Amino acid sequence: MNQDDLKRAVARAAIDHLEPGALVGVGSGSTVNFFIDALGAFRDRVPGAVSSSEKSSERLRANGIPVLDLNEVVAAGRPIPVYVDGADELNAALQMVKGGGGALTREKIVAAACGRFVCIVDASKLVERFGRFPLPVEVIPMARALVAAKLRGLGGTPKLREGFVTDNGNLILDVSGLDIVDPAGLESEINQWPGVVTVGLFARKGADVALVASPEGVRELRPR
Repeated sequence: MNQDDLKRAVARAAIDHLEPGALVGVGSGSTVNFFIDALGAFRDRVPGAVSSSEKSSERLRANGIPVLDLNEVVAAGRPIPVYVDGADELNAALQMVKGGGGALTREKIVAAACGRFVCIVDASKLVERFGRFPLPVEVIPMARALVAAKLRGLGGTPKLREGFVTDNGNLILDVSGLDIVDPAGLESEINQWPGVVTVGLFARKGADVALVASPEGVRELRPR
């Protein structure tokens, strides 16, 4: 079973966590792409989706699923019971590092507007401590050097993601070399720096359930 087979299996398993007839929040990334394609086969049960990236929105529409504006959904008081997204790293508390695709800010916004966060990953994303995957930080362009200096002060090595601009018109600093002992504390600290839009730590509010694919099948994890 190759990587795509694992992603396809866990994406299909996420369908069972949706509420028929309800809106769904959709993240972004390669595993989510498989989820969107699986969702297309059940589009008669899904009145619409709220998406965290332009790429996901395009794929949803291509699968016949209407994409709704989050502001309009929230203003109308329409519930979004479930948010489905992947992760670059996931720990036993179901805290995550996200943002490898650069959509971390919109992912965090849509997740906050939804009920349950269902994280879909393959077993290679499970870690005991964050830091193997560079930590993405979305920054306003004029604050790039300032934020980079502060990240170096934490012991990290920030690198500008070359040739990339987020859907919000901002930049991404990918930070390697951090020893992340307190994910929630670090999330709070970095998020308050002037010029930071958001950091790719989803630790203060992690996933509610994780579906993890391996060659043995898909297992369900709850936060420890």
